[in-house]
Amino acid sequence: MELKETFERVKRASKSLALLGEEQRNAVLLAVADAIVSNKARILRANARDLAKMPKENPLYDRLLLTESRLEGIAADMRNVAALPSPLGHVSMQKTLPNGLRLCRVSVPFGVIGMIYEARPNVTFDVFSLCFKSGNACVLKGGKDADESNREEVAIIHEVLARHGISTDAVALLPATHEATGEMLGAVGYIDLCIPRGGRKLIDFVRDTARVPVVETGAGVVNTYFDAEGDLEMGKAIILNAKTRRVSVCNALDCLIIHRERIGELPALCEKLAGEHVTIYADTEAYRVLHESGYPYLEQATEESFGTEFMDYKLAVKTVGSIDEALGHIDRHGSGHSEAIITQNEQTARQFQARVDAACVYWNAPTSFTDGAQFGLGAEIGISTQKLGPRGPMALEEITTYKWIIEGQGQTRP
Repeated sequence: MELKETFERVKRASKSLALLGEEQRNAVLLAVADAIVSNKARILRANARDLAKMPKENPLYDRLLLTESRLEGIAADMRNVAALPSPLGHVSMQKTLPNGLRLCRVSVPFGVIGMIYEARPNVTFDVFSLCFKSGNACVLKGGKDADESNREEVAIIHEVLARHGISTDAVALLPATHEATGEMLGAVGYIDLCIPRGGRKLIDFVRDTARVPVVETGAGVVNTYFDAEGDLEMGKAIILNAKTRRVSVCNALDCLIIHRERIGELPALCEKLAGEHVTIYADTEAYRVLHESGYPYLEQATEESFGTEFMDYKLAVKTVGSIDEALGHIDRHGSGHSEAIITQNEQTARQFQARVDAACVYWNAPTSFTDGAQFGLGAEIGISTQKLGPRGPMALEEITTYKWIIEGQGQTRP
């Protein structure tokens, strides 16, 4: 393995990283946050070189884009992580057995977290902050689209670590090549946990190829059901925010499901979407109503329109006659990420929340809130859609494990 030496260095660094005190960890995170702000021009120059290689119409362009305000937000998130309680050393169980043995289950770092991600330079700082706070070293494998940005960001992190007398091997950025991905996924004994963050193709490849443990973060095929008893004004605001706040993120709305009794109000629900140039792929009933209203960006839906993560100014619309039909549509086409219902009927809402199989299920709120920072977790390392282990936004607690500490007085087992 060409990268074996890198993995070995990171593994060694993880051993000393776990021994740092909480005050020292927080000081480093605050110093990196300050460095992000003071080096904004430097980061933006690197980001501009990446952006110059990508057409603006590419759905990933917005994910790749860094701005002064976005960097300020990233720094603020890092400060929030520093302010959170340490996830380490928490005692989740303790007891004394009849033979006198004292048992204690305590939280500890995984060791080395491997992160594979695409055109998302913000992830570099987010992953570092969460891993460092939780005592984990990290191996980063970014995509070629964001390589200039990622390398500048890691250089800044290394400068801060060095000033604080901490090994820069605590954070390693691999080459942006497919070969590096393969070596990382086969780094048994070095990578303790691998987390992919990107589109369906990347996630499927990591899950199917990895020889190291993987937490699967899912692509976001997101639905919102406007019920027969949904509030129209609330629906307008929720649908607009969920679809257009940032179209390239995994919590963005992909399909509006509308109850047939409210189909006449569909043009009003979609009115502001037209102002954002959102193309609607409507089923037969919805198409007729929207066509008659003169909605300007309208296409006939096909079966492929449903279950697609658009990452663009595009939205599918499905008409249903009951909550059971809506739930059936979500079961067939959802990805288990985030789903929402808009209704004034609490019984209907509770039924929806109980029956939808997803990591995050909303009532009268947009799915755009599915985010670690919005959940008060400081930042996120990814959104897990699997059921074994963490589910939903993953932050500090989700990248720690535990070990048992046992104390005795010379007992032997019969």
